[in-house]
Amino acid sequence: MSWILVALLAYFLLAISNLLDKFLVDNVLPSSKAYVFIAGMSGLLLFAGAPWFLNWPGYFWFIFNILTGCVFATALWSLYEALRRGEASQTVVIVGGLTPVFSITFSILFFKEHYSPMEWIGIITLLVGIFIIALLPKHRHILSRVMAKLKITQNVQTSSLIFAFISAFAYAVYFVATKYAYSAQPFASVFIWDRIGAALFVLMFLIRRKDRKQVLKVFKKSDHNKHKWLVVASQTLGSAGFILQSYAVFLGSVALVNALQGVQYALLLVISSILAILSPKLLKENFSWRIFLQKLAAVIIIGFGLYFIMV
Repeated sequence: MSWILVALLAYFLLAISNLLDKFLVDNVLPSSKAYVFIAGMSGLLLFAGAPWFLNWPGYFWFIFNILTGCVFATALWSLYEALRRGEASQTVVIVGGLTPVFSITFSILFFKEHYSPMEWIGIITLLVGIFIIALLPKHRHILSRVMAKLKITQNVQTSSLIFAFISAFAYAVYFVATKYAYSAQPFASVFIWDRIGAALFVLMFLIRRKDRKQVLKVFKKSDHNKHKWLVVASQTLGSAGFILQSYAVFLGSVALVNALQGVQYALLLVISSILAILSPKLLKENFSWRIFLQKLAAVIIIGFGLYFIMV
């Protein structure tokens, strides 16, 4: 299967997962650290495949894989913290826009990666599309409207932008590092070692008493139990999307895969437009030619970017 198709499917699943993550961090789980702890420890389920897929890579690659997993946990925690402190629409677009910028920089500096003129046009076009989406009024983002429909108040803090920046940087480091690891190890083995590293990292959240109480609170019986299916759904979609995204990186270029994240936002815009036509009251969509043309321009530009990368 083409890495492009794998990446597109990954970003579709991650778009839904990010929406659920915002709801859970704000309303169900006591802290972003508690959520990351669940996500990190859930990754150990992949250890069940160790007898068939896990290889001993040697001490260098073992340490490298574990540290890479720690970077991933840092990126995930920063993302959840940014979601908790700020608006889902703003956070997701910032992380999605900056990650490919960092990835391209790292790929050129450390791996001397070269891109064809068509790929450069595709990358720049996708980033322009993401920028146009970022300029949409916040209340017109589908994520913001869904949050309003669920009666979730989004209080934006300046620190949310800092955490979004950290998350984008850490995600870029993670994907570039795993691409380097894939050059010497099988995909499944690297992925399992990374999950072990992430699990070891989140164990640090049990050291501080306050954090430990928040984590343990999740596993106690409470009114949040009725939302546990949402946690399972979010983790399942997020894990599936992330596995596909990582596999796309394994098959293709880190920068190109990350740049395709713009397609995720284009899909959200298309979904919101369809909902506005079929059920305008669902998300309280008021038609505006200016907003419609801005959305249309973003979708068309991202579509052109996808085309240039595929040719």
